[in-house]
Amino acid sequence: MTNSLEVIKNQVISCTKCELCKSRKNAVPGKGSKNAKLVFIGEAPGRSEDKLGEPFVGSAGKRLTEALEEAGLSRDSVYITNVVKCRPPNNRVPTQKERDACRDYLEQELALIKPKIICVMGNTAYGSLLDGKDITKNRGKFLEKDGRLYFITIHPAATIYNQELVSILKEDIKKLRDKLE
Repeated sequence: MTNSLEVIKNQVISCTKCELCKSRKNAVPGKGSKNAKLVFIGEAPGRSEDKLGEPFVGSAGKRLTEALEEAGLSRDSVYITNVVKCRPPNNRVPTQKERDACRDYLEQELALIKPKIICVMGNTAYGSLLDGKDITKNRGKFLEKDGRLYFITIHPAATIYNQELVSILKEDIKKLRDKLE
């Protein structure tokens, strides 16, 4: 068991456990407060994240930040990470092998932070962490598994292609905030 997020970050940055290390510009470790009561987990880094080495800094990240701020939460108070720490080519969905290669990093992050709630964003994270299939049927719900409380919502990237989902994401983040209080 690793003793700090800095150690995990360095492990992620130098990782060569799967083929994604060959095509990435930067690995993307999680970022945020080590005392976060709320951890957000997405699928994998996109183009902006791969370029900057930080999670959720592109268009989807802006949507997430807006939803957080509207709910009265700051990015600095939460922890944001992904199931997979390197960008899959052409933004394809990460393979099971790639997810498995990064699993230990995610488990270490969660074990260190011990959040009150883990917010699972999108189908890939939902499937990877909770074996979930249909996010549209299950979003907005809390679920307990292995002594951890999870909340299921859409991936912020979905709001870019479907404007109607913006209010749903914002609603979900407020619901999350209310549960925290």
